Amino acid sequence: MGTISRRTFMQQAGLLAGATALRAADAPVDHTLEIATTKVDLSPKRSIRTTAYNGQVPGPLLRLREGRPVRIKVTNRSANPEIVHWHGLFLPSAMDGAMEEGSPMIAPGASLVYEFSPRPAGFRWFHTHTFAGGDFSKGQYTGQHGLLYVDPANEPGQFDAEFFLTLHDWQGQLLGSDDGSMNPSYDISTINGRTLGYGDPLQVRQNQRIKLQILNSSPTETHWISLAGHRFEVVALDGNPIPKPQLVPMLRLAPAERVTAFVTMDNPGVWILGEVRKHVQAAGMGIVVAYAGASGKPVWQQPQTLSWDYTVFGAPEAKQNEAVEVIPLEFSAKFKGHGAMEEWCINGKSYPNTDSPVLKTGQRYRLLLKNPSLDDHPIHLHRHVFELRSLSGARATRGILKDTVLVPARGEAAVEFVADNPGPTLLHCHQQNHMDLGFMMVFRYA
Repeated sequence: MGTISRRTFMQQAGLLAGATALRAADAPVDHTLEIATTKVDLSPKRSIRTTAYNGQVPGPLLRLREGRPVRIKVTNRSANPEIVHWHGLFLPSAMDGAMEEGSPMIAPGASLVYEFSPRPAGFRWFHTHTFAGGDFSKGQYTGQHGLLYVDPANEPGQFDAEFFLTLHDWQGQLLGSDDGSMNPSYDISTINGRTLGYGDPLQVRQNQRIKLQILNSSPTETHWISLAGHRFEVVALDGNPIPKPQLVPMLRLAPAERVTAFVTMDNPGVWILGEVRKHVQAAGMGIVVAYAGASGKPVWQQPQTLSWDYTVFGAPEAKQNEAVEVIPLEFSAKFKGHGAMEEWCINGKSYPNTDSPVLKTGQRYRLLLKNPSLDDHPIHLHRHVFELRSLSGARATRGILKDTVLVPARGEAAVEFVADNPGPTLLHCHQQNHMDLGFMMVFRYA
């Protein structure tokens, strides 16, 4: 079989009509999503037209109950075939929303109904999973991202207010780097689709304990977030509770990562919650946090260093009794010169020509993620959760459960998961440009 690009593969695969896994679109549904082009005012001086859900950015917050069946009708009013990926949920492959796993695309003008019993509980999200190929009007470069929270059967709810925040970057251009790769650069960055000072402030009161649910939906960029005058008590990563909640001065979120944190509002004033790096905050990534009765210009306090370590949230490594099968995965790029990147590879192969390891149901696997490249890579595993075991330069750890992990440039990570959800299962870099250039592979169950 000759080498073909992801674009060609998807074009050849075509639209899967009349998928038996999806019920008739005219039956009663619990939620509706409409994919369409809409105008979004990012700032007082900057409006764009982008594809979004229900005419808003981010899309609607869907609150579902763990284990309670739900039916969500998606209608595609855009000009291109689309698909919705339910990121972080344990779904059958046909429902997951990835064409590479066999989920059907939605033709322009058509509707499909996704039906599933949501699990696990926690902070998830949904987004497009289509090819963009450097077209900033498609894929993750658009406004097609929405928040999804699966409420557990019982949750104590020991907080006074809850805020959902979505980080996103817009209107990019491809720039060449020293290693020959092409990476996007962005003109504007937002929280909840608005630049700093344009969106509504978060209104709080003294002595409140607020809960922040933060998603990085950026197509390619990692972000560091701080709240001036306050610290974050991190309690969950990617929607999954951590063994050791910790107070930290800032958060780091790679594309697709989520952080759940509490903040005790014990420092009255008008503050800025925003990106730590000055040039990104200047591009708009920030939001005002205002105490009741406070006034004045919002205050920012600039941290001097970038700080983040997954492993501080984990338990000490313990002796492992489970039998583990190791799968080494090495990431690399092949270039064709003149500043244009040809493809990203896993173990020397680019999708759809990557290997497809066969998993045995019930077996525990360790993925050794080796990254000798010059780029960080947020690695996402569909339809499963994995446990972070080790990371370059940090201690071994247990108990941190995630679906996306940032593997540093010239570094490596080890994660483990149990093969407990049969069906084609996609693993890929969550950077849109890397995914488009073949950075993905599909695990298959025996």
